[in-house]
Parts: sequence; C-alpha cells; structure tokens
Amino acid sequence: MADNFNFELVSPERLLLSEQVIDVVIPASEGEMTVMAHHAPTMTTIKPGVVKVHSASGKKQDYVVFGGFADILPTGCTLLAESAIPVEDLNQDELTRRINAAKAELEDAEHHEHKSRLEHFIMELTHLSGSIQKD
Repeated sequence: MADNFNFELVSPERLLLSEQVIDVVIPASEGEMTVMAHHAPTMTTIKPGVVKVHSASGKKQDYVVFGGFADILPTGCTLLAESAIPVEDLNQDELTRRINAAKAELEDAEHHEHKSRLEHFIMELTHLSGSIQKD
C-alpha cells in the first residue's frame, strides 16, 4: 500500500483542498509530474492544465489551474495557483473569456518577452480548452 502525504491546493481566493492523498498529477512547466509520498524536494512552476488528485479515501478529484507554482517535499505538496477551479465547475465560456483577455493583452504588449509569454499562455489555454471539451 502506498504511503499518503498532505496536499494543499491554494488560490488567491481560497483554500480549495487540504487532505491526505496517495498521489497528485500536476501540470508542471516541463510536463506532467506525478507527486507521491517521499518525493525529492522540488519547486516547479505550473502551467495551465488539470491537477488530478487521488485522495487517501479513494476519491478522485480534478481541478483546472491557470498557472502558479508547486512546493514539493517528502512529506507533502503545496500548489499555489494563480487561479483554480474544480473541473466540473469550469465551462467553455470561461476558458474562451480567458483566451480572449490574453489575446487583448497581447495586442497591447510592447516588450518582446511579454509578448512571447502571452503567446505561450494563449497556446496553453487553447490546448487546455481542447482537452476539457474531449472529457
């Protein structure tokens, strides 16, 4: 039997989840990462995507995050999201609104680095939108 560890998902608005889990799959900037108990200490940035939580109780929960970072320790993981919502509460209109807002910001961006980050963010949101529609 796998060991459990504490996982917390926090957004600026609220604490979405704090409980013992078996594993969590997070959308790290370098690719999906599965976190389990006794994981090597790591800090990583989070890209827009789905966080998949497998609770110690056996319950599975998915949350959509829109960036942030994760602090991973052998005894737990805290994901600080720029914004997060349970996947069942997200609708396509909300994703479309976020994509359009990023496109509008891109039009006004003056610096190449800012434009590049926004283009990447729009690409990730578009990919997320496509994957949510399939589910």
